[in-house]
Amino acid sequence: QVQLVESGGGLVQPGGSLTLSCAASGRTFASNCMGWFRQAPGKEREIVAAINWSGGSTYYTDSVKGRFTISRDNAKDTVYLHMNSLKPEDTARYYCAASYLRSLTTTRYNYWGQGTQVTVSS
Repeated sequence: QVQLVESGGGLVQPGGSLTLSCAASGRTFASNCMGWFRQAPGKEREIVAAINWSGGSTYYTDSVKGRFTISRDNAKDTVYLHMNSLKPEDTARYYCAASYLRSLTTTRYNYWGQGTQVTVSS
């Protein structure tokens, strides 16, 4: 059974940092583009960041540029989202996703994790 399992979410104060991890099992995604999405209550799911299969190309939505960094360790089949300078508006459930493409994409994803909650509040 193919699984993507996210971890690392939690409650953090504004200005704080968190690192999310996404571990794959059941098959390897070392040759696939991976992405992080988020969905806040009452809002549509949006892509936050994506990284191509090699890690050589990345994408960030404008609101997180300069604050978030996506990375991957293909040997561990794990993708990370390092989040700094967190803001209350970053509060959402964060989902890891795997694409069926190797190249960078913001829309073509067919495997999804269950998500991890990130709450930014004082």
